[in-house]
Amino acid sequence: MSQGHLLRNWVQFGRMLRALGVEIRPTQLVDLAESLRHVELHRREDVKNAARAILINRYEHLPLFERAFDLFWQPHAHDALRDLDLSMLQRRRRQRQILRPIDERPALDGAGDGEPPEAPQVEKILTYSDQEVLRQKDFAALDEAELAEVRRLMARIPWRLTPRRTRRMTPTRRGEQVDLRRTLRRSLRHGGEPLHLAQKTRKLKRRPVVLLCDISGSMERYARVLLQFVYAVAHRLDRVEVFVFSTRLTRITRQLQTRNVDRALDDAAAAIHDWAGGTRIGEAVKQFNYQWARRVLGQGAVALIISDGWDRGDIDLLAREMDRLHRSCHRLIWLNPLLGGADYEPLVRGIQAALPHIDDFLPVHNLASLEQLVAVLGKELGG
Repeated sequence: MSQGHLLRNWVQFGRMLRALGVEIRPTQLVDLAESLRHVELHRREDVKNAARAILINRYEHLPLFERAFDLFWQPHAHDALRDLDLSMLQRRRRQRQILRPIDERPALDGAGDGEPPEAPQVEKILTYSDQEVLRQKDFAALDEAELAEVRRLMARIPWRLTPRRTRRMTPTRRGEQVDLRRTLRRSLRHGGEPLHLAQKTRKLKRRPVVLLCDISGSMERYARVLLQFVYAVAHRLDRVEVFVFSTRLTRITRQLQTRNVDRALDDAAAAIHDWAGGTRIGEAVKQFNYQWARRVLGQGAVALIISDGWDRGDIDLLAREMDRLHRSCHRLIWLNPLLGGADYEPLVRGIQAALPHIDDFLPVHNLASLEQLVAVLGKELGG
């Protein structure tokens, strides 16, 4: 087995267990691959215990697992397990041949007569899967092929947000309040006797989402990927408004409504006249507050600002306008691609001025950080 194929090897091992009658679900193999990130792979017993805890649910399957594990994780000829006839294993299980003691098995290929086989060992396999590596890779380090794969994975992120409860009421069979008007109307059918109490509950509705994305020179290496993220959000949710800013604010909501992502991003780029320019976050937020806030921040909208915080404008203006924006929306979230670095500290003046007015300060540098954002939004939009 070659190095770097841990997930494939565990899938093969799961096929062996299923052939022996042990029910193995794909999600169990995914959980096992994730758990091995926290296990030293050269410690055979630790790996075995982790696999047994996740894959085995019934006591009677323990002997099968022990024999299968010892058979699988020992030296084999090249591609021997790949060509393993699992139907033959199933027949051997029925005949109880697979459970004979280890010392009665035939010697391995290449072992001399009378020489004991080498001690079973677990290979040191360092990678898990291409997608798992891509989830953790910084957007700025992606090549063209990886960028296309990230776009595909980004479109599959489940942006299904929990709706909020509004003040309006809607009829329901089991509600939190009695609907007196419907109850009295129904009572007319029975001579004014209220035989059935109609119920009502508060109506559910999603909050609007407003995104303001920094496309200045310091954000250029992230801007293209983040615009694809913004496009994915705009097409998976309703009531989404999108703005970009560098030295001035530009609304690109209409351009992103195109079904084709490449054409939508090209249209958005054509509408932006200050791409990769300087950064004046305070003036851009002020322009949004005075021209757009009343139109798009109604009904408890959630605002997201995507920026690294580098600002060449008036820092006092940024602090005042961030305070105004914070008081105008339900929740204000700042997404910073630099926050994913282990040594990041909020030292730039723009971030220091904005932090007192931010509800959540989150990274947005890879796919894993976007999944974290989904969890935060799902929780906050439910209130």
